[in-house]
Amino acid sequence: MSLDDRQRPLYEVKAGLFKGLAHPLRIRILELLVQHPDRSVADLQTETGLEASHLSQHLAVLRRHRLVVSDRRGSHVFYALADPAVARLLTAARELLLGILEGDGELLQDARELPALAAVPAGS
Repeated sequence: MSLDDRQRPLYEVKAGLFKGLAHPLRIRILELLVQHPDRSVADLQTETGLEASHLSQHLAVLRRHRLVVSDRRGSHVFYALADPAVARLLTAARELLLGILEGDGELLQDARELPALAAVPAGS
């Protein structure tokens, strides 16, 4: 199937979304934002153990792909998910992961021990 000129930009945006998710630390950052929707950069740095410059790079990728939004309050910057659908996407990905790992007991147990994601209503 080839893409016509109208379809290509839509698929490029969709591919960009997955590029934004294509790093384990970015997924961890997003999951932290699901757990606590309004986190400061300092809090994210503590939670991830990343150096400030590395965290900044990951946050820039997430912003560029419209997965997070930022808000400056005084000298602090806070982050939140750009849309509740990001939380639903992460929840669906976690469910898919558990299904994929069903045959691998050790990895499945590790996956089940990941921090819980907050429930997000389907209509949000």
